[in-house]
Amino acid sequence: MEVLLFGHPKSPATRKASRWFAERRIDVHERDLRKRPASPKELRRWADRLGAEALVDETSKPFKAGGLTYLSLDDDGWLERLAADPLLLRLPLVRCGNVVAVGEDPAAWQAVADAAQEDD
Repeated sequence: MEVLLFGHPKSPATRKASRWFAERRIDVHERDLRKRPASPKELRRWADRLGAEALVDETSKPFKAGGLTYLSLDDDGWLERLAADPLLLRLPLVRCGNVVAVGEDPAAWQAVADAAQEDD
């Protein structure tokens, strides 16, 4: 099974993840979220495993500018916001099958890589 990497080329964390997988010779299908945002169904996959708040980048400019710091939303509310504004996502989003990782987390990337190699 192939590894899917959701992010955008200007994101340092996305570039780092791409390089991390390339160094380990793991094939990655990259998807630029600026050109094609993740669907709510796709975001739900991460939220079911990690919680919707784990997908939110609280340090992003849109988060701060939108005044979302004091906003209290349930998972469905966050998923709607994230689907509408992908700049709120903590990047990169990485998955292989049911194994998912969010953000700059080499340990989680290793779990994704292990899942990809098991399927080969």
